[in-house]
Amino acid sequence: MTERTLDELGPVDFLVIEFPAGQANFTGEIADELVRLVDAGTIRLIDLIILTKDAEGEIDAMELEDLGELGPLVALESELAELLAAEDVVNLAVAMEPGSVAGVLVYENLWAAPFASAARRAGGQLIANGRIPIQAIIASLEADASLDTTGA
Repeated sequence: MTERTLDELGPVDFLVIEFPAGQANFTGEIADELVRLVDAGTIRLIDLIILTKDAEGEIDAMELEDLGELGPLVALESELAELLAAEDVVNLAVAMEPGSVAGVLVYENLWAAPFASAARRAGGQLIANGRIPIQAIIASLEADASLDTTGA
């Protein structure tokens, strides 16, 4: 990356999406949506790997090019930076259940890049970030709704 590109870089996030053994489909609807996000300029895909964890906990990582038939992901394969190192793979796989398969995506939030650049130019720096799992949001909304109906 050039210095100018680094100055304009948006926040970079990762996702680990786990599937039970035999249920992963990385070339179906999930691939179509990923390509749509890239094509719309919402994200820039930096890395994408597939992790498998066998029943004994052994981990195997495959790059996108190792998957064979890529379907719609073939359009993204040549742009990947292959950023994740072996140590990253081990750390990411800790959360996986034995016998599962996971897709790991590393992506830049292009939609937030102008804001992030402006914050850096103003002397700011990101010191924390996080995500609220949708399950937690649903549970909170359901709890609020039950309080409203009970009059508490």
